[in-house]
Amino acid sequence: MNIVMISPGYPPEMAFFTRALARAGATVIGLGDQGRDALPPEAREGLTHYERVSLADEGSVLATLQQLARHVSFDRVECLWEPYMLLAATIRERFGVPGMTVEQTIPFRDKEAMKLVLDAAGIRTPRHAKARTVSEVWEAAERIGFPLIVKPIAGAGSADTYRIDSFDDLAEVLPAMRHVRRVSVEEFIEAEEFTYDTICADGQVLVDNISWYRPRPLQGRSHEWITPVTLALRDTHQPTLQPGREMGAQVLSALGFQTGFTHMEWYLKPDGEAVFGEIGARAPGARSVDIMNYATDADFFLAWAQAVVHGRLGQQIERRYNAANLFKRAQGSGRITRIEGLEPLLARYGPNVCAVELLPIGAHRRDWRATLLSDGMVIVRHPDLDATVEMCDRFGVELQLYAQ
Repeated sequence: MNIVMISPGYPPEMAFFTRALARAGATVIGLGDQGRDALPPEAREGLTHYERVSLADEGSVLATLQQLARHVSFDRVECLWEPYMLLAATIRERFGVPGMTVEQTIPFRDKEAMKLVLDAAGIRTPRHAKARTVSEVWEAAERIGFPLIVKPIAGAGSADTYRIDSFDDLAEVLPAMRHVRRVSVEEFIEAEEFTYDTICADGQVLVDNISWYRPRPLQGRSHEWITPVTLALRDTHQPTLQPGREMGAQVLSALGFQTGFTHMEWYLKPDGEAVFGEIGARAPGARSVDIMNYATDADFFLAWAQAVVHGRLGQQIERRYNAANLFKRAQGSGRITRIEGLEPLLARYGPNVCAVELLPIGAHRRDWRATLLSDGMVIVRHPDLDATVEMCDRFGVELQLYAQ
């Protein structure tokens, strides 16, 4: 099977998906903005052929593929990075390759189109409206009421997403969103926030995952002192989570998703009601696939590739642990000067610590508003949920990075 992989080396986790396709038996043809030498080694390992082309120039991409098509056929076109999913769909239509069309892809990229499809299917979504102008945002706010959320229609994650509690808040936030062409204005749901992630083949869920955000991503994006945590749960069949799992199946059916990775976010209200958040036809980012791997001792990169290439999994996946990643933010600005608390934590929890990837002393700290990865990451795991939460809380409070 010959597979065109769009952006095989960026963002960095794409390299592991590229390598996995080759390990699943595919011949992988890469198209990306990077020079081949700049690709991560995992991507270079997986590629049979690579073309450097501006992915923002659709005409150049199509012309490049037209030249390649004289020598090789394309069986699939894959893209797991949000900005170029519509490009991948356009390529499929142009070359007659099976997979998601432009029409099928749009609801996964346009949050308003997404919710309209799900509203029609009877799935509970937040009250919502789209807006292109300041006046339309004000009108939507008056109709929906406070608190509400304003976010980009075609965004990913919680970037440029704001909770609004009053018209004064709205007036303060709108100038910061001038660069966003279209926004979604929606009801704010008071609830815990979870994910429902799947790998599917031919419309069937082959394996799934439920992760718990601690705290909700919007809170993590709003306060620098918070240590955001994503916790992949071992017991995903507990009764309280079943409304979200059932809704996830309904969402996939309503959107007609067939093969690949999906990442859905949903809310669990105190009364047990599940409310849809949003869904992407891609894997979750921010090292979430890593914690799925640590929770199961399996390889979800390869599981995705096996679903794409063979329509089935070639590995047994059993949930053995709760696994969590924690993203640390340094205090101060400038360069990292010291790290405190790590050694005592490793002495206590060492066997349960899977990874420690903190910026080294002397490195310039990252902009915590621009990347969830912040100034470093720790991954922990444990079969018991309470023990996992305790570790997360201890690392969150006692591990500190300082910069000046």
